Amino acid sequence: MKAILLAAGYATRLYPLTAHRPKPLLPIAGRPMLDWIADKIDEVDEVDELHVVTNGRFAAALLAWAAGREGRLQPVVHDDGTTSNDDRLGAIGDVAFVLARAGIDGDDVLVVAGDNLFDQSLAGYVGWWRSKGDGSAVGVRDCGDRSLARNYAVVGVDADDRIVSFVEKPAEPASTLISTAAYIYEREHVPLLAPYLAEGNTPDAPGNFIAWLHTREPVYAFRFAGVWFDIGNQEQLLVADNAFRGRLGLATRGAYSL
Repeated sequence: MKAILLAAGYATRLYPLTAHRPKPLLPIAGRPMLDWIADKIDEVDEVDELHVVTNGRFAAALLAWAAGREGRLQPVVHDDGTTSNDDRLGAIGDVAFVLARAGIDGDDVLVVAGDNLFDQSLAGYVGWWRSKGDGSAVGVRDCGDRSLARNYAVVGVDADDRIVSFVEKPAEPASTLISTAAYIYEREHVPLLAPYLAEGNTPDAPGNFIAWLHTREPVYAFRFAGVWFDIGNQEQLLVADNAFRGRLGLATRGAYSL
């Protein structure tokens, strides 16, 4: 299994913090966000390569992070060559870019967004997915609030946890079960990224590929336990930082700072 961390966005909603620093390298309890996520990936024994995709503006920073990373897997950084939101490849486009650049073929692929922090063991997630026998998977959570669910992809599942509906940011959510940005693409499904993109479907939010895929192939929903933070603005950044600081016995803060 190969792992891909998505870190090529520009995070304009977090300016000025991200004007000269990639969001996934913003510190959470004194460590870059990516370190917390890479720690989780290191625990998945099946993963033998960790790839990180970034953009032309922040490639040097990600390369420096990778060089200093102490973990089981040495990150391989890929610069997608973009420089702004105007020419970005989008998350799905970046996955396809890494697959081609790294020559990944015939492997299962674990894809995680570089701004998602969580308690859930990814080793447990992969083990559960293996028990299904076939299909891809996506991590889900019950956010408990339909108004909040409007900001995410809302997922419907059957009794076997197979996804039967997947709607990005619905105006009227059918439930509060939402997708996280943690995906497992079964090796036979990975080549389907090419026809997905060739059909002119959006290369942006990775959930859009799942919305397309689940109508063609089995895709299962794994329920993440514990806390989960999707860091999209400074309020969420502060909450996540304080949560992790609290666990380490560090003083919490009233405002986020680098």
